[in-house]
Amino acid sequence: MRIGQLARAAADELAELVWPTRCVGCDQPGELLCDECRAALPWVEQRLACPVCGAPYGFLTCTECDGAWPTRAAVAATGFHGAPARLVAALKDAHELRLAPVMAAAMLTALDEASAWPAPDGAPRFDPDAIDGVCFVPATAAAYARRGFDHMELVARALCSAADLPLADALVRAASRDQRELGRRERAANLSGTMRAVGDVAGGRLLLLDDVATTGASVAEATRVLLARGAASVTACVFARVW
Repeated sequence: MRIGQLARAAADELAELVWPTRCVGCDQPGELLCDECRAALPWVEQRLACPVCGAPYGFLTCTECDGAWPTRAAVAATGFHGAPARLVAALKDAHELRLAPVMAAAMLTALDEASAWPAPDGAPRFDPDAIDGVCFVPATAAAYARRGFDHMELVARALCSAADLPLADALVRAASRDQRELGRRERAANLSGTMRAVGDVAGGRLLLLDDVATTGASVAEATRVLLARGAASVTACVFARVW
């Protein structure tokens, strides 16, 4: 066992020499996300955010949703530009799997801040004691085969470990067109009927995770499926919000 640990440590040190860790924000060597880039992240200020869709500055009047999202509340950690956009791409497409805990930590930071502000039902937008399980919007089978992993499963597992919450791997997803190819009106239609619940979520109060929300079509479809399966409520948290 100790020999194996030493071998892995030696391999990690060699890999660091050959491919040194670089900041996803500024590309400087040293850390995955340096202190300067971490401080410059476009954090969403939760007291000003829309409690329905998580969009920044939508607390009083939101221009990004009509208040009809099926989630009981939605929380976004950052805006989707700069370092957050590069972080998501590096995790998904460059296989920098060490970024999953970084994304999870950012989402937990946002959830902690959001716990001080009300959801539309008057309760806190997030309360860890009112969560029975953590779900995630899954990748399609084709995306999983191409990458060899589901990036949101990695983020969900990291978040569950840090927050001491149980994972509820309850959703599967059929093939659909890449959402990035579609406009706002096409996204919901593209995802309709593409997800189904395979786990027992009856009566569960769930926290649903996704990487990026634009129109919220993925979150809405996943929430609809979970509620139809019997979930008591679904609170959404995304790493980044487009607006």
